[in-house]
Amino acid sequence: MYQIIEKMENVKKHKVGVVGSGSWATAIVKILCENLEKVNWWVRSEYVKGYIQYEKHNPKYLTGIKFHTEKLNITADINELMRNSEYVILAAPSIYLQDALSHLTEDITDKIIFSSIKGIIPEVKDVASVYLRQEFNVKEKNIGIITGPCHAEEIALERLSYLTVATVDEEKAKNMSAWLNSRYIKTTLSDDVFGTEYAAVVKNIFAVSCGIAHGLRYGDNFQAVLLSNSIREMESFLDVVHPIRRNINNSAYLGDLLVTGCSFFSRNRMLGNMIGKGYTVHSAMLEMNMVAEGYYAAKSIWEIARSKNIKMPIAKAVYEILYEEKNPEKVFRILCNELN
Repeated sequence: MYQIIEKMENVKKHKVGVVGSGSWATAIVKILCENLEKVNWWVRSEYVKGYIQYEKHNPKYLTGIKFHTEKLNITADINELMRNSEYVILAAPSIYLQDALSHLTEDITDKIIFSSIKGIIPEVKDVASVYLRQEFNVKEKNIGIITGPCHAEEIALERLSYLTVATVDEEKAKNMSAWLNSRYIKTTLSDDVFGTEYAAVVKNIFAVSCGIAHGLRYGDNFQAVLLSNSIREMESFLDVVHPIRRNINNSAYLGDLLVTGCSFFSRNRMLGNMIGKGYTVHSAMLEMNMVAEGYYAAKSIWEIARSKNIKMPIAKAVYEILYEEKNPEKVFRILCNELN
C-alpha cells in the first residue's frame, strides 16, 4: 500500500496544463481536478479567465460544472501555460489550434504533449501529431493521444465514460491514465498513436453521414447497415495510412464511432441531420454554436483516400454533399447500392 501511495504522489508532482476553453477542454479540466492539486488552464481571453475565476464555471460551455478555482492556474498567455507545464493536453478545436499557439515563443520541443483534438489541422491538412512534429519539432516519443468513446456532456453529468490513452512510452501513458481515472472515468492504454488519432477524425465523417440519413428519414435498419459499413471503411483507411495489427472492434475505434454516430450529443450527427432536413451546409454551420470537426475532416480524408485508392463510398458521399453541394437525397440513393 505504501508503494502505491508513494507512486501516486510522484505522479502528482508533474505539472499538467490544458489548452482550450470549449466543452471538451472544460470536461478534461474537470477530470484532472479530481486527481491533481493544481491544473494549469489556457483559455482564449482575459474575459473567459476572469469569468471562470469569479463565477466558478465556463461562461458558455458546460456551465453546470462548478470548479474549485483554487485548484486552477488560469491564464490567457500560452507561453505562461507552456512554461508552467511539463505535460500539456491540447483540447481546442482543430481549426483554432494554430490561433491558440500563434503567440508561442517558448521552446516546446521537449514538452510531453497529448492531443485530444479530433480533427484535421488546416495548415498541414493532417492530424495534430503531424502538425506538432512539423511546426514545433516535438519529438515523436513525447506525443500522445486521448480519445473516446466519450462526450463532454456526459462527463459533466458524471456518467460512466471511457477514454483511451495512446503513446509509445508506457510511463507517460500510465501517468496520464492516473490523472484521468476517476469514479466515473475508466482508461485504456494503447500504443497505436496514429491509428487512434486518425480513427477519432474519420469517425466524425461517418457521424455526419448518420445525421444525414436521419434527416432524410432513413430508419434504424439502414443506420445499422451504415455503421457496419463505416467501421469497415475506417479499417481500410487505417490499414493503409498506419498499417499495424489492431483490433478495430476496440472502443477507441468501433466504440467511438458508435457514440458519435448515434448520440444526440454528437455535433457531427447534428450537422448531418440538419443538412438531411434541407439546410444548406452554410446555414447549418451558422446555426450550430460548436465546431463540427467532421465538416473539416471530410475534404482532407477523402483526398487522402482518393490519392491512395482506398475505397470509401460513405466518406465520398459526405464529401460530395458538403463540398460539391450535391443533393443529399440523390447522393444517398446512389450510396445505398454500394452498401452491404
